[in-house]
Amino acid sequence: MTTRAFIAGCSGLELTPDEIAFFREASPWGFILFRRNVDTPQQVRALCEALRETVGRADAPILIDQEGGRVQRMGPPHWPKYPSGRAYGGLHADEPLLQRELARLGARLIAHDLRSVGVTVDCLPVLDVPSPGAHDVIGDRAYGQTPEKVAVLGRAAAEGLLAGGVLPVIKHMPGHGRAGADSHLALPVVDASREELEKHDFAPFRMLTDMPLAMTAHVVYTALDPERPATTSRIVMDEIIRGHIGYDGLVMTDDLSMHALSGSFRERTEAVFAAGCDMALHCNGEMGEMTAVAGAAPVLAGDCLRRAEAALARIRHEPEPLDPVDARARLDAALAAIA
Repeated sequence: MTTRAFIAGCSGLELTPDEIAFFREASPWGFILFRRNVDTPQQVRALCEALRETVGRADAPILIDQEGGRVQRMGPPHWPKYPSGRAYGGLHADEPLLQRELARLGARLIAHDLRSVGVTVDCLPVLDVPSPGAHDVIGDRAYGQTPEKVAVLGRAAAEGLLAGGVLPVIKHMPGHGRAGADSHLALPVVDASREELEKHDFAPFRMLTDMPLAMTAHVVYTALDPERPATTSRIVMDEIIRGHIGYDGLVMTDDLSMHALSGSFRERTEAVFAAGCDMALHCNGEMGEMTAVAGAAPVLAGDCLRRAEAALARIRHEPEPLDPVDARARLDAALAAIA
């Protein structure tokens, strides 16, 4: 079966007959889950199995946004709450090695939760560096206020996920922390100079170019391309993401249904591939939109296929040993110390 370069959502807790037929025909590379798709561990596991069955690939990636804090799709009563990125940045600030160890531990526990139900990709870590006056859409999701802190703890989280057999996604490349608007609702425009962007916003991504997957930012950087957000900008892709940052992993878009983007869904999809993205992400499970995305998404081939295969190869191993009860108790004790 020919695989197409897009990732799709679904509408509910189990697949509808129309979704099954569509996924079998369209053959997306992977899928993404949201709260609307999550009830119990048994249900999530069954949904993941059903999704993979439609495309006939046991290793088809299934993604989720499980950061902790206010972005956590799997939560109580079946899964524990996790702290935000900022919480890790506030732990034992005078002991950076311990701080890093705890960020890795939290992500390792998240990987344990995800892998146990069949989810193999987490849209974490957030490598955005907040700036004063920016919109709070990033806010406490960031690990710190400096590129160095964000990079160190972001790498720790990514390593915790990989150790647990789950792929990390570094986001939102090349940086959403300076944006004055929420790209879910509007198109942010950043007027900082290229020099400042390179020093501050782009720096954490340069430090994690070995990670397998990255997600773009729906943000306009006027110093780079005043007309198009990074997701649809060939200039940003070539000069910054592949050039200055030096990233050669798989680049997926942020959600195509966000209001930062304009045009029909076919036009949006065509624009992201014209810009050089490897993979289109569409999240809301709306059939008409998905059909348009699938119709414009190319067959996965060439460098895009190479990057996709290299990403999946990073988790073809057994997770490292973990005692989840002991690990959770240790993390909880660290968090309680600053409560």
